[in-house]
Amino acid sequence: MSDCIDTNITAPIIRIVLTGSECTGKSTLVSMLGKYYGVPHVEEYLRDYFIANGGVLTLEDAVPIAKGQLEAELAVEAKRPPFLLCDTNMLSSAVYNKHYYGTNPEWIESVLADRMYSLYILCGIDIPWEDDGQRDRPEERGYMQSLFRKELKARCASFVEVQGTRQERLASAVKAIDAVLFGSC
Repeated sequence: MSDCIDTNITAPIIRIVLTGSECTGKSTLVSMLGKYYGVPHVEEYLRDYFIANGGVLTLEDAVPIAKGQLEAELAVEAKRPPFLLCDTNMLSSAVYNKHYYGTNPEWIESVLADRMYSLYILCGIDIPWEDDGQRDRPEERGYMQSLFRKELKARCASFVEVQGTRQERLASAVKAIDAVLFGSC
């Protein structure tokens, strides 16, 4: 991957991101939302990267992971969907980098500052933990969730929290997305 990635597509696009601590149902909800709206979604890049690297990550992996996520977003944006629906974005990288390594690379900070997202959907931790070999520290899920909330507030990001069953989360997310798309409540 090159150091320079063109992060702008010709016309502005509404970008909606599902975020939150590990094992909060982001991938399930983004898939449900994609089907509901009939739009493609950007999958989480980290999963495949993690497996390809034998499950060991360091700070040196932070920028390649963030670039991979961004390139996935740009590939879907290039298809010109009505809006972009993302299963996470670089905000997650920022939260986890600060937590695990005490810092976040400047390249990630720069792209996050320049690339606008219309809405973050913070998925709640009220669903059961599922151990898939990639996730760790289930006992810290509440703490990690507080770091996501703090990061969203520090960046003055527009966000809503969704909780409950899959259907309750879907209904809450649709209401928030419709408000962004159509200006309704």
